[in-house]
Amino acid sequence: MVQLYNLHPFGSQQVVPCKLEPERFCGGGRDALFVAAGCKVEAFAVAGQELCQPRCAFSTLGRVLRLAYSEAGDYLVAIEEKNKATFLRAYVNWRSKRTENSRVCIRMIGHNVEGAFSKAFRDQMYIIEMPLSEVPLCISCCPVKGDLLVGCTNKLVLFSLKYQIINEEFSLLDFERSLIIHIDNITPVEISFCVGYVAVMSDLEVLILKLEPGPKNGERVHHNPHKTNNRMRWTEEGISNEISQLESDDFVICQKPLELLGEKSEQSGLSVTLESTGLADEKRKYSHFQHLLYRRFAPDISSYVLSDDIKLHSLQLLPVYQTGSLTSDGKNLSQEKELLSLFCFFSLPHVGYLYMVVKSVELMSVYQYPEKSQQAVLTPQFLHVITSNNLQCFTVRCSAAAAREEDPYMDTTLKIDYSNTYKTVKTQSCIHLLSEAHLLVRAALMDASQLEPGEKAELLEAFKESCGHLGDCYSRLDSQHSHLTLPYYKMSGLSMAEVLARMDWTVEDGLQKYERGLIFYINHSLYENLDEELSEELAAKVVQMFYVAEPKQVPHILCSPSMKNINPLTAMSYLRKLDTSGFSSILVTLTKAAVALKMGDLDMHRNEMKSHSEMKLVCGFILEPRLLIQQRKGQIVPTELALHLKETQPGLLVASVLGLQKNNKIGIEEADSFFKVLCAKDEDTTPQLLVDFWEAQLVACLPDVVLQELFFKLTSQYMWRLSKRQPPDTTPLRTSEDLINACSHYGLIYPWVHILISSDSLADKNYTEDLSKLQSLICGPSFDIASIIPFLEPLSEDTIAGLSVHVLCRTRLKEYEQCIDILLERCPEAVIPYANHELKEENRTLWWKKLLPELCRRIKCGGEKYQLYLSSLKETLSIVAVELELKDFMNVLPEDGTAAFFLPYLLYCSRKKSLT
Repeated sequence: MVQLYNLHPFGSQQVVPCKLEPERFCGGGRDALFVAAGCKVEAFAVAGQELCQPRCAFSTLGRVLRLAYSEAGDYLVAIEEKNKATFLRAYVNWRSKRTENSRVCIRMIGHNVEGAFSKAFRDQMYIIEMPLSEVPLCISCCPVKGDLLVGCTNKLVLFSLKYQIINEEFSLLDFERSLIIHIDNITPVEISFCVGYVAVMSDLEVLILKLEPGPKNGERVHHNPHKTNNRMRWTEEGISNEISQLESDDFVICQKPLELLGEKSEQSGLSVTLESTGLADEKRKYSHFQHLLYRRFAPDISSYVLSDDIKLHSLQLLPVYQTGSLTSDGKNLSQEKELLSLFCFFSLPHVGYLYMVVKSVELMSVYQYPEKSQQAVLTPQFLHVITSNNLQCFTVRCSAAAAREEDPYMDTTLKIDYSNTYKTVKTQSCIHLLSEAHLLVRAALMDASQLEPGEKAELLEAFKESCGHLGDCYSRLDSQHSHLTLPYYKMSGLSMAEVLARMDWTVEDGLQKYERGLIFYINHSLYENLDEELSEELAAKVVQMFYVAEPKQVPHILCSPSMKNINPLTAMSYLRKLDTSGFSSILVTLTKAAVALKMGDLDMHRNEMKSHSEMKLVCGFILEPRLLIQQRKGQIVPTELALHLKETQPGLLVASVLGLQKNNKIGIEEADSFFKVLCAKDEDTTPQLLVDFWEAQLVACLPDVVLQELFFKLTSQYMWRLSKRQPPDTTPLRTSEDLINACSHYGLIYPWVHILISSDSLADKNYTEDLSKLQSLICGPSFDIASIIPFLEPLSEDTIAGLSVHVLCRTRLKEYEQCIDILLERCPEAVIPYANHELKEENRTLWWKKLLPELCRRIKCGGEKYQLYLSSLKETLSIVAVELELKDFMNVLPEDGTAAFFLPYLLYCSRKKSLT
């Protein structure tokens, strides 16, 4: 908070030509001012630089004691006194009052207007009388909804704003008394009401409540007021009687000062109950409440001041809105008005208090006045205080606090031509002044809908400029808040080169010192994959800066895409200095190897890469992924080192990317894109190096990898290459045997598959490798066979390779009879090995129910495969003779078979019992 001496943010000053000495006044929105004097209210038009012009005047029933205007509903409400009687009246449609003698309609609250009278109410001002059983003491209008709250002794009465619909073209403003808030032992001097928040102030007490809709905890809320706790009331009455007795003996009893926040404010001793008046339960706006704040002040009796000098004044609830959201180019995303936060202000003669009361209740600021105050008015940007001799102005943080509640990661609370005077001053005062200027600009931008396009552009420019100045200050300071350099420079819109150009590079006493703020900003900016390349000169300055301030970061910053233009010799010289300074590490080694490639020194590159084991090299790449992978303009770009490793050490490259994925340094899709870009393949082509990476993922059993998705990628690639007879573009890093030995997801290939495959001669070894890997995956325990059946069509069964895959899949789906038919037709020599491996336990009956009769049928037909079928039949009979009893065995034999052929098997079956 800063007090602005002899400076007020007013564009002009105007004199209001009142006919009588003003007694009460209030603003009428953005274009009107009301002044009450005697039994008359004058309305003045306030617009631009022109003088205030009389707009209309109307008579009141009596002398105006209180006056308030509501922008919602556009009405004026007044407490008036006549003949010692007090009245509450609302003046509606006052803009239609042409002359002082124009007709005025008067009606009672809630009175229904007949259609015949609607035209009169539409074209002239009308007054709504609101009778009360108690004397109204103070009033407040909700700035959002237009509801009216009236303060009386020990109670507050809420009138809800509503509209009587007369016809389709006209509705009539009206009120309905909806709620009475009973507050024992308090006489309100001022009240304030805003969207359900109620603030009540007596001479030395302030109470804030939040009215809430709906029954609490599902309870039914009754219309009659709740009983006050008898014990509390008895205690209060006892204290009151005791105080009266003591005061009669010339003693003054003062209660202790007290501040209670949140739920603790229920312990204030004030009994609060709600009484609903006339609305049905389901339509009630408020049915219970929440205590937010209670504060009690005590007079300083040591100063012996008069009681009038220690009374509270200027109670105010201030809502802060945002209209729309600003984009980076200054455009509004929407024009919807949103309540961001709510603040409460009240003041003693020499000190003011500002609380935030939304989400959490906290004291934000305390304002000390150099002179006794008479009245104070709070706005989102300033606190204006009328003192005994001056109009004083203080900056406030309402808008900034509201913005921080909305976006806690953008610090706009800190705690512009004028500031240039202090450009080189390294003091908190400079930051304090700049922060206040920044806050004022930020606050003005909160409600951008009220600005002209030219004004908005100027404010945005001033906002960016203030952010740049604040970034400069924090960059030069070595304090706990130096990290704020980053957000302020980001909000300023300055490029990294522009920020560096603002720095003072002069050396003092032969030593160059770089503060934490600047180092923090540069370091984070270099990590953010900015599409900005520093010049060779600036890049050299940056590496020199980090070598002095944070030498361990030098390898990291050299890997940034923004440092692309640095001279390799300069980079190597600093890396060698790190070696001699004792900072040598695997990261320094890899960075030197990368720089050596840029220099074209392959011998140095090889020496650096050989100085550590492959495992350590992988760890180094995990520490700094940008040695292999960078991003430019949102696209993945392999580094020169990655391209070199693809040709010379592809295994290390795959292991390193796998390590990055395992440590969450790269995503699955990013890794796939990296290998495609690295191998110069389009999206529809899969390089072998990517297949190697997928296989490595299966071997590593990464928890984040979805197995079935990985299986699908690999099987799709294997099948595509088999169907196209397309060899891989590079030699695979692992053979099928390697994968079976290293990974549980690759299973041992069934023996009958080898017999089936041996019947076909495949010239290309890589072709057989793809087939073996696919067969091994299908034979593995984790593979979901049903998921690939729809994709088997390109792999034709006309080839032995395709046939083996189809039969394997059908076997895994337990379609054994179909597989037997296929093998008998295409590869009879594989039938018996197939049956020995697959027809076990509950499937053993297929030996005599499917295989035996099928072989007999085919032998009868003869043909070129007769000998193969006959050999298979003999082996089948040997198995069946062991499994079945003689009677059952005879039943499965063909009736037209040759007895001499089957006799040996029958004899073996009949003798097996005696043999066992």
